[in-house]
Amino acid sequence: MRIPAHAVCTAIRDDIVSGVFGPGARLTEELLARRYGVSRVPVREALRTLESEGFVTTRRHAGACVAEPTAQEAADLLEVRTLLEPLAAARAARRRSEAHLKVLRGLVRLGQERARRGQGEDLRALGGWFHETLTQASDSPGLIALLTQMRHKITWMYAVDVAARPVDSWAEHGAIVDAVARGDAERARALTAAHAGRAAGAHRLRVRTSQPAVNTASGRL
Repeated sequence: MRIPAHAVCTAIRDDIVSGVFGPGARLTEELLARRYGVSRVPVREALRTLESEGFVTTRRHAGACVAEPTAQEAADLLEVRTLLEPLAAARAARRRSEAHLKVLRGLVRLGQERARRGQGEDLRALGGWFHETLTQASDSPGLIALLTQMRHKITWMYAVDVAARPVDSWAEHGAIVDAVARGDAERARALTAAHAGRAAGAHRLRVRTSQPAVNTASGRL
């Protein structure tokens, strides 16, 4: 059975994000085909996709390698996400379904409960699901695809500290959902922008970069 290129692409991307293949590592078609039990054809297609996404670069005499983003590229990526997430929230306020709203409220309840108990690891996963669901509720395929790709890259580039006051953070999530439920696009946008700006300061670079790190917490990202 031929394994589709998108499945191979997902597998390679996951291994890059998790650090199996570090920045600068060579990605030969032979090695990858053997690792995932596929032919070279889907590997070749997957590498082209990953290069377009910024995870892979092609070097002369070396072939495909894991990209080595600069510190400025990493900071720019985080800043762009903090600009796009408020747009997604505003659109969610206009376009969300009842199913999306039900999931968002359920995540907020769980998040607030875990925050009171100090269960940090659970909060990371719940926070990711919350923002992913909020983006899905925007009903904007292009925006959803862009933010999903950016989240993969930010997960690869940054470690995220647990919020100093997780109860307050999840109260902010709850306020965003209330605005979305009321259809108040401007309030949803403003609350999400403020939340994203505060969350940006918790991100710490963890990939090797070719420039000194920049302060992602300075100003309003």
